[in-house]
Amino acid sequence: MKYDAIVVGGGIAGLTAAAYLSKAGKSVALFERQNKLGGLVQTFQRNGIYFDGGLRSIENSGIVFPMLKQLEIDIEFKKSNVSIGIGNTVLRLAGKESLAEYETFLKYFYPENNSDISAIIAEIKKIMGYMDVLYGIDNPAFLDLMKEKKYLFKVILPWMFKFMFTISKISKLNEPVEKYLTRFTKNQSLIDIIAQHFFQQTPTSFALSYFSLYLDYHYPKGGTASLIEKMEEYIVQKNVVIETNTEIVSLNPEEKYIVDKQGNKSEYEDLIWAGDLKLLYNSVAIEELKDKKLVQKIGEKQKALKPLHGGDSVFTVYLSVNEKKGHFSNICTGHFFYTPDKKGLTFSNKAQINEFLNLQDIQPDNNELKNIVKKYLEDYFKYNTFEIAIPVIRDSNLAPEGKTGIIVSLLFDYKLAEKIDEHGWTNEFKEFMEQLTIQILDESIFPGLKSKVFDSFSSSPLTIEKLTGNSHGGITGWAFTNPNMPVVNKMLKVSKSVDTILPSVYQAGQWVYSPSGLPISILTGKLAADKVI
Repeated sequence: MKYDAIVVGGGIAGLTAAAYLSKAGKSVALFERQNKLGGLVQTFQRNGIYFDGGLRSIENSGIVFPMLKQLEIDIEFKKSNVSIGIGNTVLRLAGKESLAEYETFLKYFYPENNSDISAIIAEIKKIMGYMDVLYGIDNPAFLDLMKEKKYLFKVILPWMFKFMFTISKISKLNEPVEKYLTRFTKNQSLIDIIAQHFFQQTPTSFALSYFSLYLDYHYPKGGTASLIEKMEEYIVQKNVVIETNTEIVSLNPEEKYIVDKQGNKSEYEDLIWAGDLKLLYNSVAIEELKDKKLVQKIGEKQKALKPLHGGDSVFTVYLSVNEKKGHFSNICTGHFFYTPDKKGLTFSNKAQINEFLNLQDIQPDNNELKNIVKKYLEDYFKYNTFEIAIPVIRDSNLAPEGKTGIIVSLLFDYKLAEKIDEHGWTNEFKEFMEQLTIQILDESIFPGLKSKVFDSFSSSPLTIEKLTGNSHGGITGWAFTNPNMPVVNKMLKVSKSVDTILPSVYQAGQWVYSPSGLPISILTGKLAADKVI
């Protein structure tokens, strides 16, 4: 088969690209390796209870809602209120005024650092002001400016001047947030409590803007996958050919065709790769190419990408509980960031776990070593920050009466999951970490939980890597800990983020811009489609 455009990757970036390509009248085929579309945006059912398998809330950022409006896709959203908890104290965020409450909240736990906290809150407030400018209007990429000239002159142009000024301010805040906070306090526990919500070495501009982003969270009726389902409906109506359970293993950018794992060949005029970039360049059939300069460039790209690490991944526990949703909604909101102990992750024993990570020999029967890893995990879970989502609080149709589904995630090192697997301990440790999670929550914020859980299961970074093909199970593209960022990381250059060194091949999704997430994936999907069109 031959198409005007082929999209590889059926996550939100690929769906966005396919939607705009088909809207423009292109013949389009979309290939996805999983058995359904959505990538990291999934909702599934178990025991009659619905769980979100990836994203917990949807952040608009002036991108999601304008995209849906432009495509005339109707989805019912509800504001997804966030709460933050430490120990037995929970703060519900209602709006910008909650920042003052957050300051009081932190001072309650760290009274000896009152002035430090006031200074940090002032920084957060300043950065929130930058975000108000950055995301204060609908992203121009999703507007037909020729049809909306009044909006262009009255809103876009005045905003552009503020935007340029603000971008210059934001660009100066690229220092990792952990280091940046040491300017304001020497209390490592306080630094941990703020910084461990985020990926390692997250730029300050991104990390300290999160209070604004929490206020921009929304939840679609039916779960986060409602977004995917509506997007899929749209492209089906536009006659996009969808091939799931189809892994692309070979790409010839000179003769413009791809080959899947079953040996099926598909030709294209243009291709958009909406998946892992290592997979893109490793899929190129170099031995078939005639252009020696292109072969050299591809080899250089493969070499440059090979040592780079995907961003932090997560370990997630899914709990089915015999308890009414009201029991939990009295404690927290449906999206809850919770830290059981204010000590922070600095107090976990990283030295011993680093020794384990550097072991070369496999020791499946070494119980002493196994117990060292378990002791580390006990501290790591206790001092970490959980992201807890309870879908039925936000949509009463997502669990039967008297039952509740709880999703509990925490950032987890892919290397640790990989090393545990190498020793043959994966099943034992997954069960151990599930029970550890239940025990910690039972002894802290959700007393009595343990006796009411009737089903639990979990996913690890290895699960995410296996399902999505994402390097190291990364959930937001490239790690900030890499020695260099292989993709565009400046907003003024975002339009260039979709370009590749391959002729008639564009890229989109979380791997093509940093920092990334769902809004950036949508934006790059749109930008890649625009370039094809």
